Amino acid sequence: MAEALARDRGHFAQSAGTHPGTRIAPNAVVVLNELGINTEGHTPKSVDDINSDEFDQIISMGCGVKCPSLPISADWGLEDPVGQSMMVYRLTRDRIRTLLDELPQS
Repeated sequence: MAEALARDRGHFAQSAGTHPGTRIAPNAVVVLNELGINTEGHTPKSVDDINSDEFDQIISMGCGVKCPSLPISADWGLEDPVGQSMMVYRLTRDRIRTLLDELPQS
């Protein structure tokens, strides 16, 4: 969700996880589509495949995960919505949007 939301806000962004799935969580697709954000072409990526030199900031969503190989600029401390209700997905989506709006445009 974070990558799609960030790109929708005009940021150059990539999202990655420590244990990426094989596809975007279906509930994430639903709540992004509710905002008219298309996820076509988005795929889960591993943090091991991220070149940190390409980014001004690397922000951790939280979820209790440590990424020693990446220079984390900030941790937003979000709870992972996977396996939870649509309401949790919507709350997470909206929190990410709020936090993105607080970032400076690059």
